[in-house]
Amino acid sequence: MTKRTLTFILNPISGTHSKSDIPNLIDGIIDKERFDWLIRTTEYAGHAAEIARECVKQHTDIVVAIGGDGTVNEVARSLVHTNTALGIIPCGSGNGLARHLCLPMDVSKALQTINHCKIEAFDYGVINGLPFFCTCGMGFDAFISLKFAESGKRGPVTYVENVLKEGLKYKPETYEVEDETGSKRYKAFLIACANASQYGNNAYIAPHATMKDGLMDVVILEPFTAFDAPQISIDLFSKTLENNSKIKTFKSKRIHIHRKEPGAIHFDGDPIMTGTDIDVNIESMGINIITNPNVIEDTTEPNPLLNAFSDFFNNINNVREDIVYQRRRIQVINKVLLRKLTR
Repeated sequence: MTKRTLTFILNPISGTHSKSDIPNLIDGIIDKERFDWLIRTTEYAGHAAEIARECVKQHTDIVVAIGGDGTVNEVARSLVHTNTALGIIPCGSGNGLARHLCLPMDVSKALQTINHCKIEAFDYGVINGLPFFCTCGMGFDAFISLKFAESGKRGPVTYVENVLKEGLKYKPETYEVEDETGSKRYKAFLIACANASQYGNNAYIAPHATMKDGLMDVVILEPFTAFDAPQISIDLFSKTLENNSKIKTFKSKRIHIHRKEPGAIHFDGDPIMTGTDIDVNIESMGINIITNPNVIEDTTEPNPLLNAFSDFFNNINNVREDIVYQRRRIQVINKVLLRKLTR
């Protein structure tokens, strides 16, 4: 039996946990009768993409990204439209693509999926020439991606801190969005284009997105008030965002977006500054990925962040309802007093 060749690309600084034990786990779990493998460690930004390109030239069968969404994006964009498949050992702070594909978050279990070697073809997206595999976008989520990158800290707590700190100060923009059906103008807090269902950390920006339909889910979040924010957050983590009145969604293979001022966009969470015109499209079945043989894409999984924050959001909702009630009560009292004074 001819062995398949594996190259593991390990990003030592992604996520929030040490990866010093991963080489030993690989040695103990990967089936040596089926695979020849080696480990490469990244040394600087962009190094994972360089190593992956070398692997393609060497006709490596599978390149496994060990890291977060940034590492996965670097490796994956070097493998599109090639015969080299992508494997993922999720070790980041969000792990959006791995979660969408229902890959195990446990390293040992994720390595077992490599042994099973079930390979499927999936779509990927391109925004202004930059490949993405989960989501891309502009507006507030791109702005937060910049803040997150500048903070120097990782993890969902840092992300939530930035959202809460900057959210109420951010001013929506006006966008002209053109797709196959025509052009429309939106005043929006953000526009997200989703190839997969979530940003990461089980935050489902497009709960029904699939990577096998040749289409992106375009999600437009319209301006909202502080009173709306708790419900939007709950909907984001409970896969019910499309039911929110502030959300507009549609599917498309290709869109063009024009805005008045240059600004940030993000691709799989990595921010970059760009101009006023933005093109996004989906490339059908352009990337081969090792998947979990025990589950299918889009399987619902428990959401620890929703549980963690649900009480907090519910308390805010209760405060909001109380404020609304007290305002109505004051209005009624004022009307009664006014009648008495005018008699």
